[in-house]
Amino acid sequence: MRKPHIDGRDVHGAIVPPAGVAPAATEHPQAESALKGKMMLRSSLHGAAAGLCILAAGITTAAAAEVVVPMYIIDEKGVGVPLGKITLKESKRGTLLLDLDLMNILPDGTHGFHVHEKGDCGPGMKDGKAVAGLAAGGHYDPAKTGKHLGPSGDGHLGDLPAIYIEIDEDGFKPVTHTLTAPRLKIADVLGKALVIHADGDNYRDTPLPLGGGGARVACGVVPVKI
Repeated sequence: MRKPHIDGRDVHGAIVPPAGVAPAATEHPQAESALKGKMMLRSSLHGAAAGLCILAAGITTAAAAEVVVPMYIIDEKGVGVPLGKITLKESKRGTLLLDLDLMNILPDGTHGFHVHEKGDCGPGMKDGKAVAGLAAGGHYDPAKTGKHLGPSGDGHLGDLPAIYIEIDEDGFKPVTHTLTAPRLKIADVLGKALVIHADGDNYRDTPLPLGGGGARVACGVVPVKI
């Protein structure tokens, strides 16, 4: 038997049992190594599980984020009366949803609706004349495609589904439905402008450019940060 030190360990640091007492199985090097391996594996599994929980919580928080964009009537003089609001959300698949809650002010029919590149609803000068909402710039087109092909096409990323306004026996109906922008996320539109046009949108550049939406009649600025 190895000669113990005063504290019951030999010169190598191993525990030496009293005379006549057999050493425990866990004090064999092979057993101690296996035990340590199991403990390390269990710790790693717990750490991985905790990491997955944190990741899932982050995804849930991101998916639950909402951005409210106040909308206003605009003209060549500037921003006018409130029109309502549009709430931006993301679906479970991460695509952008636009919940419309607009008052019955705009004419009935179809109205072109787009994300414009600048977060400014003010007028701008063109050919020496003030133009409503021109400060918002053109359709959001980060890939510089120069094409207007609608919300599912390969053109402007800011092309949104058109807004349809109904009228019934009681007059114009408020717009309270949801639109889907399959190629966009909330992060894409932060700091941009949502613009509603006077006329419809055929999602093409012919016979008129930009779907034939015409004048800009309503606008709202998306906050830069959530």
